[in-house]
Order: sequence, then structure tokens, then C-alpha cells
Amino acid sequence: MMSFAFPRSLRLLTPSDFQRVFNQTGVKTGGKHLLFLARENGLDIPRLGLVIARKRARRAVDRGLVKRHVRESFRLRQASLAGLDVVVLLRANVNRPDSRALRAEIDLLWDKLLAKREQA
Repeated sequence: MMSFAFPRSLRLLTPSDFQRVFNQTGVKTGGKHLLFLARENGLDIPRLGLVIARKRARRAVDRGLVKRHVRESFRLRQASLAGLDVVVLLRANVNRPDSRALRAEIDLLWDKLLAKREQA
């Protein structure tokens, strides 16, 4: 049975993990608010890193909302993302984001990322 947990092993934790994705991006896709960068990690699990800057989302509740939605969608899609290190960056200013629109953008970006991975 597949586990949908989000343990430490599924997170990018060190600056070098993030730097590896930034320096060797294999696939990237972006939307109105978010940018997804990904590279193969040689593992049988996906790993996620978040860069949600205070400059882009002034309120802590807004940053938390973005993080929660990205983590939740990652958690549910981890089987299809196996073997990828993914960094998600908030690239546009967000003020009181609409949860439904944000989730729709996140789901669309995951689909685009996986489609580009298939082509590569």
C-alpha cells in the first residue's frame, strides 16, 4: 500500500540540495505566481523544497497557505514524481490568495512538469 505521508526523507533540507536543483535544472515550468524547478535525483523517491519569500508574501498566513497547498499536492502526487528533486519558488507578490485558484495553478504546474519530464 502506498503511503501518502510527508516525512523528512521527502524534503530538500540542506542548502547544497537546493543549490544542486538551481544549478542543474532539468525541467522548469511556471505560472502566474509559482515557478517549479526540477532535476533527476537518482533516488526512487521525490523530494520537495520550498522557497516562499517574505518579500513576495508579506503576511505569514499567506506564506503558510501557499506552503500547505504545495505540500499537499506534492504529497498526493509523490508516486508520479518519483526520482525528482523539485524546488517551488513563489515569484509573484501574493496578498490574500484565493485557495481554489492557487490549488488549480499548482495542479496545472505539476501536470506541465510531468509532461515536460516525459518529453526530455
